[in-house]
Amino acid sequence: MMDPVTDDSRTDPAPTPVADSGDPVDAATPVRRSRAILAVLPAVALVILLLDLVTKIVVVATIDPQRPVQIIGDTVTLRLVRNSGAAFSFATGYTWVLTIVAAAVVVGIIRFSGRLRSAWWAVGLGLVLGGALGNLVDRFFRSPGPLRGHVVDFVSVGWWPVFNVADSAVVCGAILLVALTVFGVEIDGTRTSSGRPKRSADA
Repeated sequence: MMDPVTDDSRTDPAPTPVADSGDPVDAATPVRRSRAILAVLPAVALVILLLDLVTKIVVVATIDPQRPVQIIGDTVTLRLVRNSGAAFSFATGYTWVLTIVAAAVVVGIIRFSGRLRSAWWAVGLGLVLGGALGNLVDRFFRSPGPLRGHVVDFVSVGWWPVFNVADSAVVCGAILLVALTVFGVEIDGTRTSSGRPKRSADA
C-alpha cells in the first residue's frame, strides 16, 4: 500500500509580526490612541461649558447683586457682577472686540486640534476652548445684545477681581500649555530639547 503523497507546494501562513515585547503588532493601535486623544479636547471643553452655564444660571436666579453671599467671611464671597470686559474685568468697554478675539481663539483651537497627539495638550486646549465658549455664550445671548453681552461673574476672592468658571478654565488651561511648552512637550506628542526632537512624549 502506497503512502499518501505529500504536497510540498503547500506553504504555511506567514507568521504574525511580533513586537519586541512578544505581543503581536497591532497596526491600528496608534490610530485608536490618536482618536482617544482627540476625544479628550471636546470632552473637557463640554464639561467646562456646561459647568459654566449651570453655575451662571443658578447665580443669576438666586443672588441679589446688592447682597453677596459670604462663604469665608468677607474673603471669599459669591457676588453677582455683570462684566463687559475680559477675564477678571480686563479691557472693560471693549466687548465687541473681545467677542471677536474669543471667536478667533475658538476657531484656532479647532483648526489645530487635527495635530493633537498629546493628551496633556488636549486637556489644556479643552480648558481654554470650554472657557472661551462659556463667555462667548454670554457675549451673544445676554444683555445689552449680541456681541455686546455682559459676562456673568460671581466668585470673589480677597482683592482678586470677580471671576467665573470660564475665566478659571482659560487661566488654568493657559498655564498648563505654557508649562508643556517650557518642558518641551509638543502638540504632536514629541519632546524637544534645545529645539531638537528628542523622543516621543508619554502624554
